[in-house]
Amino acid sequence: MHRYRSHTCGALRESDIDQTARLSGWVHRVRDHGGVLFVDLRDHYGITQCVADPDSPAFAEVEKFRSEWVVRIDGKVRRRPAGTDNPELPTGLIEIYIKEIEVLGPAAELPLPVFGEQEYPEDIRLKYRFLDLRREKLHQNIMTRGAVVDSMRKRMKEQGFFEFQTPILTASSPEGARDFLVPSRIHPGKFYALPQAPQQYKQLLMMSGFDRYFQIAPCFRDEDPRADRLPGEFYQLDVEMSFVTQDDVFAAMEPVITGVFEDFAKGKPVTKNWPRIPFAEAVRKYGSDKPDLRNKIVMQEVSEHFRGSGFKVFARMLEDPKNQVWAIPGTGGGSRAFCDRMNSWAQGEGQPGLGYIMWREGGEGAGPLANNIGPERTAAIRDQLGLKEGDAAFFVAGDPEKFWKFAGLARTKLGEELNLIDKDRFELAWIVDFPMYEYDEENKKVDFSHNPFSMPQGGLDALKSQDPLTIKAFQYDIACNGYEIASGGIRNHKPEAMVKAFEIAGYGEQEVIDRFGGMYRAFQYGAPPHGGMAAGLDRIVMLLCGTNNLREISLFPMNQQAMDLLMGAPSEATPKQLKELHIRTNLPAKS
Repeated sequence: MHRYRSHTCGALRESDIDQTARLSGWVHRVRDHGGVLFVDLRDHYGITQCVADPDSPAFAEVEKFRSEWVVRIDGKVRRRPAGTDNPELPTGLIEIYIKEIEVLGPAAELPLPVFGEQEYPEDIRLKYRFLDLRREKLHQNIMTRGAVVDSMRKRMKEQGFFEFQTPILTASSPEGARDFLVPSRIHPGKFYALPQAPQQYKQLLMMSGFDRYFQIAPCFRDEDPRADRLPGEFYQLDVEMSFVTQDDVFAAMEPVITGVFEDFAKGKPVTKNWPRIPFAEAVRKYGSDKPDLRNKIVMQEVSEHFRGSGFKVFARMLEDPKNQVWAIPGTGGGSRAFCDRMNSWAQGEGQPGLGYIMWREGGEGAGPLANNIGPERTAAIRDQLGLKEGDAAFFVAGDPEKFWKFAGLARTKLGEELNLIDKDRFELAWIVDFPMYEYDEENKKVDFSHNPFSMPQGGLDALKSQDPLTIKAFQYDIACNGYEIASGGIRNHKPEAMVKAFEIAGYGEQEVIDRFGGMYRAFQYGAPPHGGMAAGLDRIVMLLCGTNNLREISLFPMNQQAMDLLMGAPSEATPKQLKELHIRTNLPAKS
């Protein structure tokens, strides 16, 4: 018999009854039922119930067991007594009568419980992550993550893509976040950067004639903490294709992402034919460029019903042609208490409030706005929004450029409060036609809105003749249930157009050559039209595992202060290390 096990803790079945088995694993829990000891022994594969009564030669040793001890158990497989089967376990029809044990690794008192899924402080969970990972739900999430990666790889290869590995030590690049810099010992005073994304390398692969690339790529960004991104590093399904239009990318990737979701949706519906929603329409209808389409609320402009009305606040706003009034319908929200609660919520979000109209029995509008604009206008709003008695509408007004994100938050809040979101489905969509540029209020300049390497719609002619803020890009995202899970574009592969695009954003030609020399040179020697995307592996797994915390699907994440509490990183370098790197620290003065 093997030194440690003849079976795993998830393997034994009725067919093994009367056999002698050897198991090794962790003591999940010990139960004392009237002097009979029951040990749930756990390993990666499952749990087996083991039994010792006072007649067992190992009884005295089993009494010493504590949670998370690693032990070997030898014994005879027998059927559980009638009425004690456990249908929740694959091994639930059998148990092992313990004859011999060996303690392989005793455990100290645990700093956090492993049995059960109770909440526990995050700093303790991350410091003792190796214990946290023993918890059933987290363990399952990590295994799901690996299976999702396998599914992605299989589907990408079926689509004719080949997997490549691009460098980790590279040059600094303006991808929108700070780089992690790595000092060079061989070249004093110079630094490598960890890649924010393999963007330039994957485009260079297209220049090299490889046609269809993919990679499960690690990406590194020295960003401030965000709820929807792990600090430090994350992984993405990175993709690039040659000789393709935007439609070709969609045709290749839509079945891959749909298929991955279907593999792990556990029966939940997954969108078959993805809608394509222009950015401007997504903002207008949903107040988001990553709309949650499970929420059926669609916002509408209702400016005409307030123009010249008795509600002077909105009427005066609408004298400025750029201002609008948007309505957010709230089916079933037509009570004073609910409307007042939404108004208080808006004030908590830093807004002056959230105007509303309620429709009561008989279809009459009620509330301050209804009183000011009169029954005719109130009825017209109700008809436009398709509302009835017992419903309400909430209103935001001003410059849509400034209020659309708040309107989106209000739509989400209404959907949650009124139970208008179908939580048991995955709604996928392409968001298309992103603006190429945006105005940076802080620096008072035009800057790239998304990926600087995207092809503008209209090409070089648009860059030369159009107002930059009106140019759309061949840039697209995938939205799922309120999250952006992928972003991509058709690339600007023409040197003259690339230089002009960066010039509009304030970069001179020499600066483009200095910062993107490899790609700029490659474009001079026969660059194929190409495009691709990157899908966020972490967010996809998070959605499929039904959690909203990325730490629940990552092996060894940092905390929100970008610290690895398990390994103690970041840590100070020794004087010898700094000397080898020709680096001297200049720390801020302690307050």
